[in-house]
Amino acid sequence: MNHPSPATRVAFLGLGIMGGGMAHRILGAGFPLTVYNRNPAKAAPLAAAGVRVADSPAAAAANADVIISMVADDAASRSLWLGESGAITAVAPGAVVIESSTVTVSWVRELAVAVAGQGGEFLDAPVTGSRVHAAAGELNFLVGGPGPTLEKVRPVLAAMSKTITSLGPVGSGALVKLINNFVCGVQVAAIGEAIALIERGGLDRAKALEVLMNGAPGSPLVKTMAGRMTAPDYTPNFHLRLMAKDLGYALQEGAGHALRLETAAAALKVFQAGIAAGLGEQDMAAVIEPMRANAPKGQGASNK
Repeated sequence: MNHPSPATRVAFLGLGIMGGGMAHRILGAGFPLTVYNRNPAKAAPLAAAGVRVADSPAAAAANADVIISMVADDAASRSLWLGESGAITAVAPGAVVIESSTVTVSWVRELAVAVAGQGGEFLDAPVTGSRVHAAAGELNFLVGGPGPTLEKVRPVLAAMSKTITSLGPVGSGALVKLINNFVCGVQVAAIGEAIALIERGGLDRAKALEVLMNGAPGSPLVKTMAGRMTAPDYTPNFHLRLMAKDLGYALQEGAGHALRLETAAAALKVFQAGIAAGLGEQDMAAVIEPMRANAPKGQGASNK
């Protein structure tokens, strides 16, 4: 395959919170684009802009030079690639497959073998960033796979990104992404518990949070989550259920290396409580609500 140019044909599979914004960035960069989404309604804005909408993953991938997947988990990715009318059957020799979903290292390696069997090339390239970053083309790609393959598709990734980091062989991007997300999950659970304790302790919440946000705990993520938790605003930027999934995947990877990720395990319990409370489709900031719901009567914060 020739070095990609704006004539490079791109197939994008999965148009959820992240994928929709990413696909729009590819379109805006001038690449011929075909998309597929299990729910065709999510493709309507792209169709209105002239993008071809395929009726199956295989139909989307047919004749594509670069095929990108962005779905929820291992099961969704496996179905997309290897299921009925799966995209793997349409991967042409020399085409580059990019799995940008947050999935397990074992599935990434299995998919890489399947792609190689079709004569294609493979990168695992999950991203950090939220819905806002996807729409703005400011994602950070974490790439596992051969350097020459990355260079072939760099212009495509550049259309969606702020940074592109090559981390090593296939699986490296997937593992770093799970490590990144479990650390994020621990922080979100911790600030949720902290705000709940502030409220139950009857403190002036604004003053107490000012101390935390301007001190060592005040990471960018913690500041964002504190703002959303106190608003409260749970419009999804990152679904609560997906953070629970990522924490579970991180625990699985840790176990594979004889390492028990105790903080990830504790955070997963907090997120599972959120799912049990019916908050799985809300933003992960909603993880605080079960803590608030269990507050004894008469306890709360002064929010002046």
